[in-house]
Amino acid sequence: MVDQFGYRTGDEKIAIARNPKVGFDANNSFTPGSKYAVVDAHTGTKLLEAAPTAWNGGATDSSSGDQVWTFDFSIVSTEGEYFILDETNAVRSNVFMIWDHVYRDVLVQSTRMYYYQRDGIAKLATFAGASWADTMEHAQDATCGLYSDGSELIDLRGGWFDAGDQNTYTNWHAADVVQLLHAYVEAPSAFGDDTNIPESGNGVADILDEVKWELDWMLRAQQSDGSLISIKGHTGASPPSADTKPCLYGPPTTSASFSAAEAFSYASTVLKKATNFGCAYPGYADKLATQAESAWAWAVANPNVTFRNTDHGLGGGEQETDASGLVLKHAEAAAYLFEATGKSTYHTYFDANYNALLTSFDSSHLESMDAALEYALLPSATSSVKTAILTAYETGAQSTFVTPVQQNEDPYGSWVPGYWWGSNQTKSGQGCFLGELAANPTIDTTVTTADALKYAERYVHYMHGLNPLGIVYLTAMGGHGAEKFATRMWHSWFKHGSDWDQAGVSKYGPPPGYITGGPNPSYIWDGCCPGGCSGLSCGAAVLSPPANQPGPKAYLDFNDDWPLDAWSVTEPDVGYQAQWVRLLSKFVQ
Repeated sequence: MVDQFGYRTGDEKIAIARNPKVGFDANNSFTPGSKYAVVDAHTGTKLLEAAPTAWNGGATDSSSGDQVWTFDFSIVSTEGEYFILDETNAVRSNVFMIWDHVYRDVLVQSTRMYYYQRDGIAKLATFAGASWADTMEHAQDATCGLYSDGSELIDLRGGWFDAGDQNTYTNWHAADVVQLLHAYVEAPSAFGDDTNIPESGNGVADILDEVKWELDWMLRAQQSDGSLISIKGHTGASPPSADTKPCLYGPPTTSASFSAAEAFSYASTVLKKATNFGCAYPGYADKLATQAESAWAWAVANPNVTFRNTDHGLGGGEQETDASGLVLKHAEAAAYLFEATGKSTYHTYFDANYNALLTSFDSSHLESMDAALEYALLPSATSSVKTAILTAYETGAQSTFVTPVQQNEDPYGSWVPGYWWGSNQTKSGQGCFLGELAANPTIDTTVTTADALKYAERYVHYMHGLNPLGIVYLTAMGGHGAEKFATRMWHSWFKHGSDWDQAGVSKYGPPPGYITGGPNPSYIWDGCCPGGCSGLSCGAAVLSPPANQPGPKAYLDFNDDWPLDAWSVTEPDVGYQAQWVRLLSKFVQ
């Protein structure tokens, strides 16, 4: 296996050979030859010959169930197209590039996912491509009604589809906005104004135009008293324009209002400094700061307003948080509001409550760690609080992120604490965190800046095919350099049996660039299986894979609906995508 897109000229370059010992592929034994070569794919010239190295003395990796050998060809830096050849066995890797801009197109396709997820527009062939063009989607959102009886109509046009469903959630999407803004701040040169969305060419990085699309929806979702509605719900259809059922929304909540305060305030800070944003959208950043304070004020005055949407059959997932989660949102909002306004109200609250953000280092959800670090790096941060945050950050980073990769605990180079629903988000988050260590050398761990960046890039390679399945976890990338990639995902638009079902098989297939959920060893078919599912057949046994497999092999390229429930393995999500975009952008200019 290799990174199927390739490697930058000066970076680490690792290929992997494996002998599966446990899992569905255990009978496919392989013994690598004594000599591997880097071969020019056009001329046949060998640039390097060397022996592969057994991981951990030839031991079987407990996570993947594989014996693994690595072939380090980092010394090869000449631009070109290559493959790795096992000279003894006469087998080779996929063809890949060595080029400093090898990930640029991958990032473009990854950010375009947000355009396909936009609600409330007609997706014109000019921008979407003829295969994914659609007429106006959910025009009924202009008069969206309260979940209980369809009354209290408000304009909720726009926003993003959350995942494979076609709902919009304030809590989750506010967090995704913050992640994309961090991506831009950390690597502004990675994002161009040329990704072929309607706003391309306006002088503003397209990623910020996408962020504004979601922020515009959140501003519509804000009520005159400052509160934010919690969820906009749709039944969904394929294509989305076919869904003509009434739009329904959940009432304002404390958590949604704190979430919006966080997103609005950080967006105000970032967009005020972003190249040409103020010229393209005059007054917008200042408006966000005002609306952030309004949302905060309502949430503080109404500290316990909740709404569990799934109790009322609205939406596909539960957006409400628990009491501890609400404390986190309150503190996160305080950090970003203080940065945006400098006001003592937010400073005082954060200093009194920052400890809540330091109780867990969770790479699937970076919001708390990001907010704490954002505050600690402000010149006006309270000295003792800054010290406490950095100390906790360093301790948590060392034990949770640095030590496992330093000790080479994963032969594929992308250690995570476990595999579960949305494991690809965990992978991306782990890489993002290591990238943060590289970008902030004041954070004192035992990893050097260069090594932290190298370790972070290994998580990119995992997503690009350096994994036990040798699959690129982005959809439909055959026209963008990948040979084996996700051809299906669970999505209400690109659904099983539709014209958009499978890349290379269906009439259209899904668009390129969507990150799927990833390996999930907890996958199981619905409880009604194998019989009793309203006449639908489940098959003779639960699908294996993904069930009953080592963690990183618990994946199947499928998108079956109920009762096989592919959504727990292949459903995409704008939150997964945000952390992936943030990680990949660190390696793009």
